[in-house]
Amino acid sequence: MDTIFINELKVQTKLGVPEWERMTPQTIILDIEIGYDLTKASKSDAINDTIDYGAVVGRIRETLNENSFQLVEALAEHICQLILKEFGALSVKVKVAKPAILAGLKALGVVVERTKT
Repeated sequence: MDTIFINELKVQTKLGVPEWERMTPQTIILDIEIGYDLTKASKSDAINDTIDYGAVVGRIRETLNENSFQLVEALAEHICQLILKEFGALSVKVKVAKPAILAGLKALGVVVERTKT
């Protein structure tokens, strides 16, 4: 299986357990690996034979603007399912990081991996 990757995508979303934390958007950082068979695209050189990563980024920004989450786990699962279902990925790995959320901490978050069922 081949991999399409998107690294350090900065996105604004409403995220956090306390309600006050979800009052205003905050920046999160996403690293995404999308498993897909790129054989056809590498031969055809056609966007229709691959996953359009620009469309993936646009869709992620859209869905995170429309939704709020309490947990980074739920947000990561939402993105995984979106990519699997809407873009036909074979697998997806999403790392969600909340930068500088606690004093003395660079970032915290989760990594979630899912495969097509």
